Amino acid sequence: MTLASGGMIFIGLFLLGGVYSAIRQKLKVLAALTGIGAALAITAGVMWWQ
Repeated sequence: MTLASGGMIFIGLFLLGGVYSAIRQKLKVLAALTGIGAALAITAGVMWWQ
């Protein structure tokens, strides 16, 4: 695992916390956008892993 892949996975997990927070505040658009960002960041981290 490189520093870049670990950083992207960390950012993705951080954004997942933002999704949870946005859902609790009933902000569906923000939750959707943050969810997309989280999915992209985690995917990038996993693909960068090698």
